[in-house]
Amino acid sequence: MARQTVADVLVDTLAARGVERIYGVSGDSLNGITDSIRRHGHLRWVHVRHEETAAFAAGAEAHLTGRLAVCAGSCGPGNLHLINGLYDCHRSRVPVVALAAQVPSSEIGSGYFQETHPEHLFAQCSHYCELVSQSEQMPRVLEIAMQTAVSRRGVAVVVLPGDVALREASQRLSRLQFPEPSPLVCPSDDELAALAKLLDGAARVTILGGAGCAGAHAELIELAGRLNAPVVHALRGKEFIEYDNPFDVGMTGLLGFSSGYHAMKSCDVLLMIGTDFPYQQFFPESATVVQIDVRGEQLGRRTKVDCGLVGDTKTTLRALLPRLQQHRDDTHLKAARAHYQHARKGLDELATGEPGRTGSHPQYVARVIDELAADDAIFACDVGTPTIWAARYLTMNGERRLLGSFTHGSMANALPQAIGAQASHSNRQVVALSGDGGLAMLLGDLLSLRQLRLPVKVVVFRNDALAFVELEMKATGILDFGTELENPDFARLAEAAGLLGLTAARPEQVRPMIAQALAHDGPALVEVLVHRQELAMPPSISLEQVTGFGIFMAKAVLSGRGDELIDLAKTNLFR
Repeated sequence: MARQTVADVLVDTLAARGVERIYGVSGDSLNGITDSIRRHGHLRWVHVRHEETAAFAAGAEAHLTGRLAVCAGSCGPGNLHLINGLYDCHRSRVPVVALAAQVPSSEIGSGYFQETHPEHLFAQCSHYCELVSQSEQMPRVLEIAMQTAVSRRGVAVVVLPGDVALREASQRLSRLQFPEPSPLVCPSDDELAALAKLLDGAARVTILGGAGCAGAHAELIELAGRLNAPVVHALRGKEFIEYDNPFDVGMTGLLGFSSGYHAMKSCDVLLMIGTDFPYQQFFPESATVVQIDVRGEQLGRRTKVDCGLVGDTKTTLRALLPRLQQHRDDTHLKAARAHYQHARKGLDELATGEPGRTGSHPQYVARVIDELAADDAIFACDVGTPTIWAARYLTMNGERRLLGSFTHGSMANALPQAIGAQASHSNRQVVALSGDGGLAMLLGDLLSLRQLRLPVKVVVFRNDALAFVELEMKATGILDFGTELENPDFARLAEAAGLLGLTAARPEQVRPMIAQALAHDGPALVEVLVHRQELAMPPSISLEQVTGFGIFMAKAVLSGRGDELIDLAKTNLFR
């Protein structure tokens, strides 16, 4: 039998678990792994230009498929570059294994070239992180890592010195042969009975759903109908809750609508399902709060909870529904839906093009993307204003998917996540809604689109600023500083990288340019000039924000920057 290395066992074990690709950047400490991939062809090495991109891409694949995804970094700096993307994977609760190469095993602890200690580096962004120092540990450590990532929904790290990867393997066969467990978690009969009694006695129930509602759309809609309850969603729940939902009243939170905010504030019972919605100021002050979550540690950590139940959404709702009476009074639902229709109309009125002007309203750009994109498109949106426009103007339909850094909040996530989405879903249309600041941060991976033959479509919202940061400064009365971006011509940069590059400088160019990019057989980038001073109003304005904005206006005038106020008025008030 041919000699088999530890790296060979690692690759075979990953392939046996259904892993199809590893995202990473090659390095000498990874040579054993990459050479095994080359020789055996079991996996695809997805060569990106930055390890942070590799981690984001793996996270996107794991989010979309629900299955294990893998990324890799060489020793030292390669490991460090993985960290931000892995934080996002971990906080988004997607199963990712990171292969962190290490310096030669005999040099560990000597301060060797590029030496770090991954066990410490990854401690806060992983459920499991272990060093393989002996060939006898493989494949068991890898199997434990895989099982941990899948079962706990997060990151696991295997640290492998380059010399150990090249040693002859002691064990050749993987030990995990069972299918992935799929347990059902449900509250007890007594807990369900108490919850049914509470809900049957309530006059105004509002449901707040999150990402934990994935796979339970039918049960959620039936519950809302039984209770005549408006359904508010958190951002991570948008793709699972918003579509085919006659009880939808929009989103709440900093990026949400006033209708979602008021539906929660006016209820007497708030039923939280599968959400860890973080913003305490949006919760009702006097309502009875019920929280259902498969993770017991999340119960009550955001707001006071009167009834907390541990259970997965689908199983729990199926057990609860037969116990509930049909609510007859729909006053609360009708009021919330009317408010939503009014709020939605206001948002739609902002998403218009004004021919002849330089620059477009970003709302209009997002609306055009929504109208032209495929019914099963996968969207990835950068943190900042692109996330606002995606949340408010992209329409989910049960087939479309939405990626973002919605919990970790990292810049530069859209392009890397689009890479992972397209690499794992070659037959789907993938669209990245990128900010000019986010795209520039990991700009090098535009080259990956061409090299990997990935037909990702990138729409750049160019406003030459870190616009969301500027809004935050204005809201607190601070003159914006350090947010200016002196950008290149992104379309010409894209052309130089081998992509189709297009520029939409005026509103009438937006639709034809985006349509051309979406129809292009290959990667494409559309640079859209958008208004820098576009306000993104939260669902509720605090006195502090009003005061802060007033202070900003006074400072702007006194410092000779009154032209900003004129631009702000032209963009927002005179529409």
